[in-house]
Amino acid sequence: MFKAPEHQVAGHLVSDGKLGPLVDDSGHFYKPLQGDGRGSKELAFFETFSSDTRVPDHIRRFFPVFYGSQLLEASNGSGLCLHLVLQDIVSGRINPSILDVKIGSRTWYPGATDDYIKKCLEKDGRTTTVSLGFRISGLQLYEGKESGFWKPGRKEVQSFTVDDVRSVLRRFVSSNSSIGNEKPDCSFAPSIYGGSTGILEQLLELKAWFEDQTIYHFHSCSLLILFDKESVLKGSTPAAQVKLIDFAHVLEGKGVIDHNFLGGLCSLIKFISDVLSDSNESSITANVESEKPHVCTCNGN
Repeated sequence: MFKAPEHQVAGHLVSDGKLGPLVDDSGHFYKPLQGDGRGSKELAFFETFSSDTRVPDHIRRFFPVFYGSQLLEASNGSGLCLHLVLQDIVSGRINPSILDVKIGSRTWYPGATDDYIKKCLEKDGRTTTVSLGFRISGLQLYEGKESGFWKPGRKEVQSFTVDDVRSVLRRFVSSNSSIGNEKPDCSFAPSIYGGSTGILEQLLELKAWFEDQTIYHFHSCSLLILFDKESVLKGSTPAAQVKLIDFAHVLEGKGVIDHNFLGGLCSLIKFISDVLSDSNESSITANVESEKPHVCTCNGN
């Protein structure tokens, strides 16, 4: 009944006897509660959030559905373990392309231990967390039936520079993503990043809420960005989607805007907007070139 998630790109993976999440065929994602207190805090967040009438309905769609908690046999065989029961965000998708983006220029939270803060500062400093206000934590990009997925390892992802992040965001929406060093064409950007239901519009909707909400502060949370590339190739709706995940370090906002998350979100929006603008300009240039009158250069009577 239970199995390891096929499309998990970051976090604790079920491998080598480690404790990790499970999924079933009914669209449920089972996340084990971590024993250091983070699991119980995340459970408490979901229990509070699910009944919090201050959160608008149109914002709730950016959060996975919470179904409660359940005792299950741990994936590492260590016995019964309490799991969060959540919506499996990728359920029903065949070959989804996924970005896991950790938001905020500071991933540690007020009240954390000195050791934890030191660990976060070290990791934040050697990634783009500090320089950009966000970092890519994991990804998979479906390139086609022959190539399968491009899914770089954790060490490679953690070494991404600002230029690498810009390149990944372009490659994520390109038809030639698997062709060597060729410049990504961003040909799918208008249908995935753009449009009234695209990624950019969803991020802007979240931004509008974060500009006002003072209920929660989302420390070390991630945005999951996903779509179905095969649907794009077939001319169907790509089902582009944004979801917030990882809530072990959410604190009360106490009437203060969450500037750490908002700043990182604005930075990500700027990067995605740039990709979309570049793709639109390229399309206009291509159209102009194709519409130029043909000039005959041959000599003849």
